[in-house]
This record gives sequence, structure tokens and C-alpha cells, in this order.
Amino acid sequence: QVQLVESGGGLVQAGESLTLSCAVSGRTFDFNTYTMAWFRQAPGKDSEFVASIRGRSSSTTYADSVKGRFTISRDNAKNTMYLQMNSLDPEDTAVYYCAADVNGAIYDYWGQGTQVTVSS
Repeated sequence: QVQLVESGGGLVQAGESLTLSCAVSGRTFDFNTYTMAWFRQAPGKDSEFVASIRGRSSSTTYADSVKGRFTISRDNAKNTMYLQMNSLDPEDTAVYYCAADVNGAIYDYWGQGTQVTVSS
């Protein structure tokens, strides 16, 4: 089993920055092979992919809406993934979830989410 816990959410003003963390526990001996991702869900909207980072290559993918503003990274020694969010906009307000693809197929483990609220 894999457990994911997000942290770092909060209330910020437009233009400010915030860094989210996702700590992974449980089965972590092969954390460096997991593809990890961030998703978000705003009130009344469907869940939206934000960014992902592959395990072995650490190659990254971003949604167009966050490209150039958000940076996803990981520290395999700490079994932790991060999302650095700059130039935040009220449209970024959502609950942010981290997810892990452990077996190379689907995102089968999810965190409980952390709220990010950006005021104008």
C-alpha cells in the first residue's frame, strides 16, 4: 500500500507564490520508479490534470493553463513530490490532489487534497 499526504495549501493573493508537497509513505522502496502527478478540482468543475513527473527520467508534463508558472519536482531521497506555483491567479483556486502511478498503468493512489485559494 502507498499513502500520499499533501501539504502547503493556503490562502494567497493574486500574483503570489505557493509550494505544495506530497509525502509518500508505505511502499517506498521503489518510489523513484513511480510517475507522480498533481490534479486539481475547482468548485463545480471536473478534476483537471495539472502536471506530472516520471520516475526514472524525471521528465515533466504540464497543462497549458499552468505552463511557465508551475514547476513540478521530486526528491526521491525524501519520497516527496513538490509543486512550485508562481504568479497565482484566482482561476487557480481549487483543491489540489497528488496521485501516484505505482504499477505503470493508472494513477491508483491519491492523497486527500489540499485547498489553494487565490484572492483577487
